[in-house]
Amino acid sequence: MKANKFILPLIVVVALTTYFSIFIVKEINQAIVLQFGDPKRIILKPGLNFKIPFIQNVVFLDKRILNLDTPPEEVIASDQKRLIVDAFARFQIVDPLKFYISVGNERVARSRLSTIINSRIRNVLGQQRLQTLLSEDRSKQMSLIQDGVNNEAENFGIKIVDVRIKRADLPPANSEAIYRRMQTEREREAKEFRAKGAEMAITITSTADKEVTVILADAQKQSEIMKGEGDGQRNKIFANAFGRDPEFFAFYRAMQAYEKALIGGETSLILSPDSEFFKFFGNIKPKSE
Repeated sequence: MKANKFILPLIVVVALTTYFSIFIVKEINQAIVLQFGDPKRIILKPGLNFKIPFIQNVVFLDKRILNLDTPPEEVIASDQKRLIVDAFARFQIVDPLKFYISVGNERVARSRLSTIINSRIRNVLGQQRLQTLLSEDRSKQMSLIQDGVNNEAENFGIKIVDVRIKRADLPPANSEAIYRRMQTEREREAKEFRAKGAEMAITITSTADKEVTVILADAQKQSEIMKGEGDGQRNKIFANAFGRDPEFFAFYRAMQAYEKALIGGETSLILSPDSEFFKFFGNIKPKSE
């Protein structure tokens, strides 16, 4: 019984010692073994490892490529134009010991890198004109920024894989001014288009009116010609008829005159009975054969 009393605590102590002595490094991590805060071992390969329990502890660091979103930064270009630049970076911890000694943890490292990246962006982009920053040459400027950040990040055991600009916008005040200028320009162009349209409408209307006048004049001319030809044909027919039978023609013309003169029920004529106008109201002798 006494032996059992000692064996059970011993097993517990051995189990706890073994539990606190073993640690596993995953494939995505790298580890630093510390003894009272002093680095003793660097473990880069994944697997099962051992440490001195209660004396040593382990700090795990990510060895994957990490993303860093920097806060938007206002940049003044060489032509004094302002630009809001929103950038991001991708970095990797390549020297865990230097990283731990210089920054301690990932949170501090991100803060330091953000400051370095923004400072480098202002330094490089501030030497270029706004037109250059908005063109394809911006990739060259980003390479210069990446090289500059890398030089400083090496002191932290960090390698900068890439630095890119997500968004580059003008400040709100400048954007409003540009928008108003664009609106004014579009309104001016619209007025020009309307003026040209009105001018074309007047030209087309004038041309149409001219063509209508010419067409009407031509039609009137043709009408007068045709009317004159008709009158000529009529007169010719009357002349032929008069030549064949002058008495009948005179009678026919007299009947037409009576019809026009005596039209209406209230027409009154006072003429002498022997008037020439009534010569056909008397006895009409038949034409001798």
